[in-house]
Amino acid sequence: MKILLILFLAIFTGVRSQGRTLVLVDNQVIKETHSIFFKSLQERGYTLTFKIADDASLVLSKYGEYLYENLIVFAPSVVEFGGNLNVDTITQFVDNGGNVLVAGSELTGDVLRELASEVGFEVDEEGAFVIDHLNFDSADEGQHTRLVVSSENLIDSPVIVGPKKGAAPLLYQGTGILADSDNPLVLPLLTADSTAYSYQPNVPIKEYPHAVGRDTVLIAGLQARNNARVVFSGSLAFFSDEFFTAAVENAQKNIKAAKSGNEDVATAISQWVFKEHGRLRVKSVNHHKAGEKAPPQDYTIMDNVVYTISIEIYDNGKWKPFTANDVQLEFVRIDPFVRTTLQSNPRGVYEARFKIPDVYGVYQFKVDYDRVGYTRLYSTTQVSVRPLQHTQYERFIDCAYPYYASAFSMMLGVFVFSFVFLHMKDDEKKAKGE
Repeated sequence: MKILLILFLAIFTGVRSQGRTLVLVDNQVIKETHSIFFKSLQERGYTLTFKIADDASLVLSKYGEYLYENLIVFAPSVVEFGGNLNVDTITQFVDNGGNVLVAGSELTGDVLRELASEVGFEVDEEGAFVIDHLNFDSADEGQHTRLVVSSENLIDSPVIVGPKKGAAPLLYQGTGILADSDNPLVLPLLTADSTAYSYQPNVPIKEYPHAVGRDTVLIAGLQARNNARVVFSGSLAFFSDEFFTAAVENAQKNIKAAKSGNEDVATAISQWVFKEHGRLRVKSVNHHKAGEKAPPQDYTIMDNVVYTISIEIYDNGKWKPFTANDVQLEFVRIDPFVRTTLQSNPRGVYEARFKIPDVYGVYQFKVDYDRVGYTRLYSTTQVSVRPLQHTQYERFIDCAYPYYASAFSMMLGVFVFSFVFLHMKDDEKKAKGE
């Protein structure tokens, strides 16, 4: 009985577990100052392994297998990672599908700045804060680095940051980030107001700041082509218990809130970066001629085709039907010959009906769905399209009726001419005989 109970608990724990996660911190105090955030991860089933960032025993993989699915780096002041961990191994971890959440601060060192540059972010130099003389909290100590950021500055993607409407303002204190605007994979999740800039607060401004206005990114995200996700925050305090529970007051703009929106946004971001939200997959694909059910060996030009694809989304630990109105299908032979929007139903099944073009060759049914916040959905199915057989061509076509008429009129003319010619000969013979 005990063995069965142990097996049941093991199975239950395995099903509930979202993934093994390595958490690197500057010191053990961060476990206490950020306990609400870590507790929310554990309640969602994550197995957290806490280690000091320069621990000599650090390792991400053994014998070619990764020991963790996710990595959290809450160690802004780390000079060099310990063990076998470095920027290259973390980059390789992302290339192999691992997810990374990094939180820096004004103390962000060279190793984290190098890691940020590898994924398309540029972090300001050590000692720099994001400063805003109009949007600071009443609890600020006078340097205007404890910012009050409106929820409207969040990216317009609820799947990443949760709903913006009615959300409480956010507290932020940390350094500024620049995101590569030419990189389509980089997402500015939270930006500063137009009056903000990133600079050292105690140093006179003698050169142009690292980031100014709306270009100052506070939290940046990346979804790689292999659907691995990275989030880099310029503020470790953003995830702290203090900022989660603190009241917000911006005296300059008369903005007040009994509690900041940091906890809700931080939870939503962690759900996204660790792929609890926004994961799509193709459940099934089917195609056939209209009026049939099974796919044929090949299609013939001008056939009427029915294509269906079933798409699911990962939600609350379960795969559920995904519903959208912007999923498109392309029928491609080098270039798309047909592009149409798929019609969906509540069961997550999308359908398209169209006629194959009058050009034979090798085609693909292609669905390439790439939207902000969702994993890229890419599905291709190759089919052959042949020309009509000689028995399939029409015997009489409308455009050829003038030729048909000319042929029959010619036959009729020959018949009339022959009849008249022969009749005239008979008349001549009769005339001579008389």
